[in-house]
Amino acid sequence: MSEKTPTDTEASQRKAEVERQAAERARRSAEQLRANLQRRKAQLRARREGGADETDGLPAASPGAAAGDAREAD
Repeated sequence: MSEKTPTDTEASQRKAEVERQAAERARRSAEQLRANLQRRKAQLRARREGGADETDGLPAASPGAAAGDAREAD
């Protein structure tokens, strides 16, 4: 009973391969999450370093922009 049959060996090899693949997926996922977090932190730092946004609402919604569009349509 202590001897492993070929099917037991194959099953344990398959199980080891599945575990290896799961560990590899987890490693890649963690790597991608770290990279994403670093990108987001860099974006936040860049926004903090930039000047204040002087616009009030959308620039295209300003009255001057609408009048210019109307003149071009004529």
